[in-house]
Amino acid sequence: MKDDKMSSAKSKTYIMTSAAIMTAVMCILAPLSVPIGPVPVSLGTLVLYFSVVILGTQSAFISCVLYLLLGAVGLPVFTGFTGGLAKVAGPTGGYMLGYLFLILISGIFIDRFAGGLSGTKKKAAIFIALAIGTAVLYAFGLAWFCKVSGMTAGAALAVTVYPFIPLDVLKMILASAAGPMIRDRLKQAGVLR
Repeated sequence: MKDDKMSSAKSKTYIMTSAAIMTAVMCILAPLSVPIGPVPVSLGTLVLYFSVVILGTQSAFISCVLYLLLGAVGLPVFTGFTGGLAKVAGPTGGYMLGYLFLILISGIFIDRFAGGLSGTKKKAAIFIALAIGTAVLYAFGLAWFCKVSGMTAGAALAVTVYPFIPLDVLKMILASAAGPMIRDRLKQAGVLR
């Protein structure tokens, strides 16, 4: 009984520590952005991709919630070093909240389909999982953007989705190729479970 409590406490500590570390990484990299239109290019999705691949769904989700809360209370952690509830409620807020769907959906697919695989098959499964999660992120963000901005879906696609697809594909390739190797090395070093 005592061992179960100690194991549970260690597990909770691990989850919170790994989530806090990835939140810090997100807070450092996500504000770095290039404004190319109403939705800027940022490193936020790259951090999310690596987060879900390396840490797993639970820690990645907690990390993302912490990041969004820090930004919502006004810390300048969103793109362009902005923050506050107005940013979350604004035209790009749907993409930020869509991060949560990206993590949940990608994480579920990775857990279900990539767990027992190795090599190229594992990388391909992770890439597909990240692509599915990203498609849901795009759909959620696009719907929110159209509602807030009053743009039609066709016009909004041209400025909020299409320009991001090539770079997001590159980010997914990088995360699906390097993420499992990083996770394995961290496990071997005793940093991850």
